[in-house]
Amino acid sequence: MLCQNCNKNEANMHMKRIINGRAAEVHLCSDCARSLGYGEAFSGMGFSFADFFGDFLLKNESLASSVRCGFCGKTFEEIATDGKMGCAECYNSFYEKLLPSLTRVHGKTAHIGKRPINAGGGDALNIEELKTRLEKAVLNQDFETAAKLRDEIKALLSKGGEA
Repeated sequence: MLCQNCNKNEANMHMKRIINGRAAEVHLCSDCARSLGYGEAFSGMGFSFADFFGDFLLKNESLASSVRCGFCGKTFEEIATDGKMGCAECYNSFYEKLLPSLTRVHGKTAHIGKRPINAGGGDALNIEELKTRLEKAVLNQDFETAAKLRDEIKALLSKGGEA
């Protein structure tokens, strides 16, 4: 979507304002947002997002070092200061240092969310669940249920699922 102000740059800031009960949505590029005064939208709240993430990232000062990302050259200190990764490779470069913060913020370090129905891979997830249930049935010596689960797994594998 193009910026609604200059109609040249890609809009990367979306503001929704409600004035007198009417909602108005504005899509702006960062340059126009800054010139129109939207750049400081969160300035009066008493905190900055960089401070927020910096506190999380630099909780343990022994993590700080001058190692740089091999792709963009950003240091961990810079990431902790401004709260922004330089590139996707930063996650690999600073994985060990980011891990505690990511765990604290998100609770987990791997995405386990749902998949859209048409995204595929559902059979593989279902097979893993069925295998887990099969193991439990065998441990409980519920062989009738185990046989049914075994047959379901075979059927899914025969139609192209992954083991």
